[in-house]
Amino acid sequence: QGSSANALLFFQHALNSGVRRYHVAPVLCQRAKVAMSHFEPNEYINYEKLEKNINIVRKRLDRPLTLSEKIVYGHLDDPAKQEIERGKTYLRLRPDRVAMQDATAQMAMLQFISSGLPKVAVPSTIHCDHLIEAQSGGEKDLQRAKDINQEVYNFLSTAGAKYGVGFWKPGSGIIHQIILENYSYPGVMLIGTDSHTPNGGGLGGICIGVGGADAVDVMAGIPWELKCPKVIGVKLTGKLSGWTSPKDVILKVAGILTVKGGTGAIIEYHGPGVDSISCTGMATICNMGAEIGATTSIFPYNERMKKYLGKTGRADIAALADEFKQHLVPDSGCQYDQVIEINLSELKPHINGPFTPDLAHPVSDIGAVAEKEGWPVDIRVGLIGSCTNSSYEDMGRSAAVAKQALAHGLKCKSKFTITPGSEQIRATIERDGYAKVLREVGGLVLANACGPCIGQWDRKDIKKGEKNTIVTSYNRNFTGRNDANPETHAFVTSPEIVTALSIAGTLKFNPETDYLTGADGKKFKLEAPDADELPKLEFDPGQDTYQYPPKDGSGQHVDVSPTSQRLQLLEPFDKWDGKDLEDMLILIKVKGKCTTDHISAAGPWLKFRGHLDNISNNLLIGAINIENGKANSVRNALTQEFGPVPDTARYYKKMGVKWAVIGDENYGEGSSREHAALEPRHLGGRVIITKSFARIHETNLKKQGLLPLTFADPADYNKIHPVDKLSIVGLKDFAPGKPLKCIIKHPNGSQETIMLNHTFNESQIEWFQAGSALNRMKELQQKSS
Repeated sequence: QGSSANALLFFQHALNSGVRRYHVAPVLCQRAKVAMSHFEPNEYINYEKLEKNINIVRKRLDRPLTLSEKIVYGHLDDPAKQEIERGKTYLRLRPDRVAMQDATAQMAMLQFISSGLPKVAVPSTIHCDHLIEAQSGGEKDLQRAKDINQEVYNFLSTAGAKYGVGFWKPGSGIIHQIILENYSYPGVMLIGTDSHTPNGGGLGGICIGVGGADAVDVMAGIPWELKCPKVIGVKLTGKLSGWTSPKDVILKVAGILTVKGGTGAIIEYHGPGVDSISCTGMATICNMGAEIGATTSIFPYNERMKKYLGKTGRADIAALADEFKQHLVPDSGCQYDQVIEINLSELKPHINGPFTPDLAHPVSDIGAVAEKEGWPVDIRVGLIGSCTNSSYEDMGRSAAVAKQALAHGLKCKSKFTITPGSEQIRATIERDGYAKVLREVGGLVLANACGPCIGQWDRKDIKKGEKNTIVTSYNRNFTGRNDANPETHAFVTSPEIVTALSIAGTLKFNPETDYLTGADGKKFKLEAPDADELPKLEFDPGQDTYQYPPKDGSGQHVDVSPTSQRLQLLEPFDKWDGKDLEDMLILIKVKGKCTTDHISAAGPWLKFRGHLDNISNNLLIGAINIENGKANSVRNALTQEFGPVPDTARYYKKMGVKWAVIGDENYGEGSSREHAALEPRHLGGRVIITKSFARIHETNLKKQGLLPLTFADPADYNKIHPVDKLSIVGLKDFAPGKPLKCIIKHPNGSQETIMLNHTFNESQIEWFQAGSALNRMKELQQKSS
């Protein structure tokens, strides 16, 4: 499609590249039964290049390859020379696409603007899903968000137009659902500025969550670095049935691997049980792989994916994938670093929580466990939808449960909300009657957005500090994440279990065995829900909410007011001065779990995601200070007064004093938000020392010129006290694989020396020396020009 001039340009590009066959990837599918494409020479599916790279690597390694290895190595910048060793070497990759949600896109685009480049080098999109607060219902909440966030939406829209980035307007839906419906395909490598980007693995793609600086690298046409992932195989046997759903697979895996068990690895599902799971069910499983720290998760190409591609207007992609299927499934005899086996026929419905997504319980046990632990058993709110579970099948199974309750005169005892994943899902469930049923049972349909899943919830039914329980079909349930109330006990489970529990109003209800009492006084049992995985008719696309980037956006003006409280152009961070880091103060020694929610809270702070100085006022306000057991209360070592963490950091910066943070295990778990790295850098931080890091956060810290270091001996965490001073010595000889020395100076004059490990490679050390990866990019540009 497109003009003849564009077509000639495109095919000339194909001939020049020496490729015999290209497939143009649809950017917007099935709009009023017309498949439309944004026709650009650099936007195509090139399975032949993937095949060529795989063959080069296969010959070099001389062994069978896992599926994830095929796709990752198939995107190597230099497959003939790239050193490849799982868990050790850094790979230089060429991803196919970039996707950014609006909260992270602000900083990503601000960084891209400061790079000075005229246009993105790969197809890229912005998705407006994070800034819409759930309050009174879809239409009203959406309009309110458009009014409140007009400045930000205008910035993203005009920046997208200027730099060649597609723009999905507010109301379009959640980024990961939009990617599944439009952009993911078997064999793609896509990076997204959100930790749940792995959702696209449900369509056989390697889709990886990153920080904005990583996205800038890819958009700038620079090879993207990733430590060569290990591969954990999850072999599925048996078949899903009854109340057991795809969500239960990942809830079970989370219980086995814990929140850090997948760190540095790709989770690759395989085995005969795979074929019993729908494409969107596979996406659910991959989505929540972020909760076990995995780099990403993936399923092999099969008929369920082919069916989904056809229903979303991409049958031509499925036909092409069929031709190259041998590269979209694992080789026979391939080796995994670890193998977990799950029999789906024996798997029971699960519910995980509270406060952490890896605390797994069978639904049959949760009532008794809650009573024993003192967790509230009465359910205040049930919430279904989100990027994890908002497919047509999810909504259908929930509606099937609701219909049974309505037939017996019952409605939900708990409050009940529904979040459609996209405008296409919303329009289709309205057309097919699912939304009507869910409303009749007591549900409130929210906007097509993240909403309560990320804390965008104007909750009125409780007061802050009130102990209560909610159940959701979301992915993450950290303390205070959904409603900013630390006493809300949040549990994650499947949408159908959420619906059943909301009808019963209690955690003590097991829909597999327990009875409800109908309005007529008679007892009845809910039957296991059944629903179509895809609509019988075509999807209803709903409203057209996509803005194509113009062919030439050079004349587009991007406005950032110097007095804006929402947006702020970036100033380069200072370069390393060539000296060791002497006598740093400790801003905070963190006790226990410290996620990116603790480091840079979301919720009401989302409005400042484009203004680095303003959002830095939330730095580490959720982290627990080991010195006093309190959040957002640290000792100022210069005044000896206790005060908020950001204020103390600003005081140190004003006084020219460098500082460090001491953390526990899996520091930076959770969201990909790079603000958790930008803020400490902006306020004068230099070093983060922990027992271990979550993958994305460690990379984000490196990108911003900070030093993420780990204790060579984890017990050394106990040697450092909040009142100590730290010196990192040996930075002039900073080298890959060479530990750094840390001198701890105690107030009584005594000293201790410990060793700290790092994972920096040579180019990452250059980021540190230049002050940030962006600074280093500019240095290289200046040299080349």
